Amino acid sequence: MLRFLWESISVQVLLIFLVIFLLVADYMKHRKPKSFPPRPFYLPIVGHMYLMNFSNPMMTFQKLTEKYGDIFSIEMGISSFVCVNVLRLVKEVLVNQGESFLDRPEMPLEMELFSNRGLVFSNGHLWKQHRRFTLSTLRNFGLGKRSLEERIQEECRYLVDAFGDEQGNPFNPRFKINNAISNIICSLTFGNRFDYHDEDYQKLLRLIDEIVHLRGAIMTQLYDHFPSIIKFFPGAHQTIFRSGKVLKSFVKERIDKHKEDWNPSESRDFIDCYLQEIAKDNGDGIFQEENLVACMLDLLFAGTETTSTTIRWALLYMAIYPEIQARVQAEIDTVIGQARQPALDDRSNMPYTNAVIHEVQRKGNIVPFGVPRMTVKDTVVDGFYIPKGTLLAPNLTALMFDKNEWETPDTFNPGHFLKDGQFWRREAFVPFSIGKRSCPGELLARTELFLFFTALLQKFTFQAPPDTTLNLQFTLGIAVGPKPYKICAVPR
Repeated sequence: MLRFLWESISVQVLLIFLVIFLLVADYMKHRKPKSFPPRPFYLPIVGHMYLMNFSNPMMTFQKLTEKYGDIFSIEMGISSFVCVNVLRLVKEVLVNQGESFLDRPEMPLEMELFSNRGLVFSNGHLWKQHRRFTLSTLRNFGLGKRSLEERIQEECRYLVDAFGDEQGNPFNPRFKINNAISNIICSLTFGNRFDYHDEDYQKLLRLIDEIVHLRGAIMTQLYDHFPSIIKFFPGAHQTIFRSGKVLKSFVKERIDKHKEDWNPSESRDFIDCYLQEIAKDNGDGIFQEENLVACMLDLLFAGTETTSTTIRWALLYMAIYPEIQARVQAEIDTVIGQARQPALDDRSNMPYTNAVIHEVQRKGNIVPFGVPRMTVKDTVVDGFYIPKGTLLAPNLTALMFDKNEWETPDTFNPGHFLKDGQFWRREAFVPFSIGKRSCPGELLARTELFLFFTALLQKFTFQAPPDTTLNLQFTLGIAVGPKPYKICAVPR
């Protein structure tokens, strides 16, 4: 009987049956509770990918927010996201109900690079122990203290000299800025800064830059949503995998060198402190070399790309808005002058400069959706039921450009952060996210931004090259950065 049925079924019927089976399976997999946040019309298999503008996803989410409101859901391949879009709800999920949204989801590309280890993508006890250890170690090596400030000031001098070598001619500032910013985190993790012409250092920066740049490529984004299929195709994701392996080898080599001359009684840097924790092994397996490699990668990426990108945005905005640049320089000349380097203590006396830096962060919007979260238990947000294991995307872009929070949200306006001539911190300003999983390097980044920005504006006026019109077009990567540009740093 079975043989008779098999022989009587045509290929067409079999294909129709297979398609129906796949559609039913997809429907069952993506079926949502009645009280789940609203979503656009859903297409089987691809979900809402037909709506996505891969070159400008922020625009897609803006349109969806206008249509579906403060909270909605979308399906992208294997991933289902709930997106929250106003300050009230972002505070609700990241602070008030922060424990319910504490985990990171397993993002396919990040799992390939970092697994579920380290600082950013680990969860539970592993994450808590490593965050506590990292914050404690960074404080021990000067975070928030004069010693680290002096280290940053030293790097500012190297960067000013590197800019001065261009003698006012057009140049792309990207790699000079990357060199300087990365040296700060390298001095904390590896125990030393690198000369800008050091071959090993340039190799490290090229690998980081390549991964950062390719993270926004279409094939890389598709891999996030269809990993089991896209992994067999060529594309940017394959280059990231290869570069990631080389980068891990670079970090492991540095760790091995530390092991050779390690002195348990004298900790020189982050690696030494971590080796001490490994030596203390109490059987819980938390501190292992694999976790150290992942932590190092997290610190290198987060400690280089975000601050470097923000400074590149800052110089671009200064060249495009010379009247704002002139006002910053006037404040620098009044408070600091030209005889000494800027210091962190100057910030409280420089409200306009501080406001400009914050407006660069707001308008630059380099991490538009934060780092995704995942519910650790069933919960309710704004009357909507969100089951355990649901991915959450806090739409920080919506906060940074909310017309109800900002007077002129689409305009570069330092006045957003000034009130009666004094600096005014706004609640809707959340570039480092909020809650227990906010950026652990926020204090370091804010210190770097002020010292590097004021050091450069103290010594140079930034202008567009002759016969060139600068623009604010962006590229997608790990961070949203300006498209490559050339600029003139004219000595003052």
